[in-house]
Amino acid sequence: MSFEMTKGLFKFDFTDQHAILGVPLDAEFNDIRKQYMKIVRRLHSDTCPFEEQADKDWANQFLSKVVNPAYNKFSKEGDRKEYNLLVTAIGKRAAKEPQKPQVESAIGKQLATAGNWEELYKTEVKKLSAKQYESVEQALDVINQISELNMVYLLRKENVMIRLPVEPPTPEKPEPKVVVKPPTPVVERISEMEKYCRRAQKFMDSKNFAKAILELREAKKCEPKNSKCQAMLAMCYFQQGQATMAKIEMKNALASNPEEPMALDVKKKLEQPASGKGKKGDDKPAGLFASFTNLFGGGKKK
Repeated sequence: MSFEMTKGLFKFDFTDQHAILGVPLDAEFNDIRKQYMKIVRRLHSDTCPFEEQADKDWANQFLSKVVNPAYNKFSKEGDRKEYNLLVTAIGKRAAKEPQKPQVESAIGKQLATAGNWEELYKTEVKKLSAKQYESVEQALDVINQISELNMVYLLRKENVMIRLPVEPPTPEKPEPKVVVKPPTPVVERISEMEKYCRRAQKFMDSKNFAKAILELREAKKCEPKNSKCQAMLAMCYFQQGQATMAKIEMKNALASNPEEPMALDVKKKLEQPASGKGKKGDDKPAGLFASFTNLFGGGKKK
């Protein structure tokens, strides 16, 4: 079982009996005895409250090997005086060390710089001793803390500047960089049908309705019921004099979209009576048909 204690006065190869018993360095013997009896009730096998057998074994061993020898140093007046002289010598030795002992605990650092350090020292030792043997895990830790307070107390009595660990400077957090992302370019997505319609419109603008019709027929393969495409076909057929085809595509366009502007325009043009044309619904003008009739001998014989 480990009973190792390494901080405070224990650093000087010295057994800090005051820390083991949880009493301040200037404690009277009656106070030491009272504290010892509390520890005995806590660690003795007959009264130990620990549940685990391993913890009970540790408590029993610690009582017999550490706590009882510590109390024996104070039980006789001669031993007590000799031990107190030794404690004073350890304080003077620590004060003369080129590298002063470093204080680690938060309360030790506070005691090293406090104005009312004597009062603070006794208060904190009392607080620590109250919970010193509540569990196996914290027993050694509390002893180390009390011993560090004892070391600081002795150094303060010798008017020694105590070395505190230098806290590394907290690095300043850099200001977060605001990254301005360039706006995402809007990419116009053009469908295949729209591409055909745009090319067809260029041909229509240049009066090349035959090529426009070829483009629009390809467009209809992509979207057979696209009202815009149907209306453009109707206009191309009308411009070429193919009234029947123009009427068919116009009806298809208005069936898909009754408000299709170009289809309505074709409908209006088809409903207007045209001078010089034959019967309603013929694709070619009457005069042209008469010329072909005369050319092939279809006129009346005299």
